Amino acid sequence: MSDLKNYIVEYVGSRLAPESEEVTAEMVVEVLAKEFPEIVLLMAEENWIRGYEQGLEDLKFFDGEE
Repeated sequence: MSDLKNYIVEYVGSRLAPESEEVTAEMVVEVLAKEFPEIVLLMAEENWIRGYEQGLEDLKFFDGEE
């Protein structure tokens, strides 16, 4: 595990104190959204754009344009 990943997992674990002591990706996103909402917003926007572009490419493929 990299130092940054270890730090994030430890930080999220200390902030949320899960009963099982396991930190999930959902928990990391939750803490990031609270601490750095602008970063999570940028990631969401990028994922939306990529998904939209992929949908357009899929539509071309299924319509027989490629």
